[in-house]
Amino acid sequence: MSFDLKKDGKRIVVICIAALIMAVNIKTFVRTGGLYPGGATGLTILIQRAAESFLNIELPYTLVNLILNAVPVYIGFRFIGKKFTLYSCLMILLTSIFTDIIPAHVITYDTLLISIFGGMINGFVISVCLIMNATTGGTDFISIYLSAKSGVDSWNVVLGFNVVIISIAGLLFGWDKALYSIIFQYASTQVLHVLYKRYQKQTLFIVTNKGKEVCEAIYEVSNHGATILDGTGSYEHEERNIIYSVVSGEESKKVLSAVKQVDPAAFVNVIKTAELSGRFYQKPTE
Repeated sequence: MSFDLKKDGKRIVVICIAALIMAVNIKTFVRTGGLYPGGATGLTILIQRAAESFLNIELPYTLVNLILNAVPVYIGFRFIGKKFTLYSCLMILLTSIFTDIIPAHVITYDTLLISIFGGMINGFVISVCLIMNATTGGTDFISIYLSAKSGVDSWNVVLGFNVVIISIAGLLFGWDKALYSIIFQYASTQVLHVLYKRYQKQTLFIVTNKGKEVCEAIYEVSNHGATILDGTGSYEHEERNIIYSVVSGEESKKVLSAVKQVDPAAFVNVIKTAELSGRFYQKPTE
């Protein structure tokens, strides 16, 4: 496990900033709205409120959050990647500490605004961490493990798990906050889908006169192969190569740029792939 000063130094700085934003979001939007974000964060807040309401005990956020992340961290080390998990541990630890020491601050008391913008901030922070090859912990580890194993975007599985947590919160503390928490989670998941596309697949159909060169460019950029089909243009009746390839969403722009460099006149059709079966190269997590 090597350490690149420039690359890993950037990751550490970004993770520190992301942890601070996450903690501020918890102490402003989440606490003010009485919401339950889901995952380890939501479960931590639920346990804190249950202990305070029913046992009159005030539990520190850091203690509860670290205990809840023990099993997900093990899954990360065992099945995902050691470096990835170490940076995730840094994110979990810093978020927990910042949440305990940052004073609460009210921006708005409008619960709907809190649910929407708090959820968007939450999704943004999770996306930034994932782009930096780390995670905020908890169910994120499980989702990444399932996504890597099945090759399918599994973040909706996390949304389903979070609905269970929110339902328990609704039974204990009232359904109004629980329902607003679902809006929070939905906003967070939608931002995540927009910003993080590693496990989303896109099918490329490329009409070109430089089939071999285009295939080489696709492989060089993404490590994915391609299939060359023969076609004939209906207007000019000239023979063309049709390149068929499937790449991940995060690689799509780089691949398209490489194709345009090889053949600026290439006609490209990008289609969102709902399901994929067979061998598909997935860049390993560190």
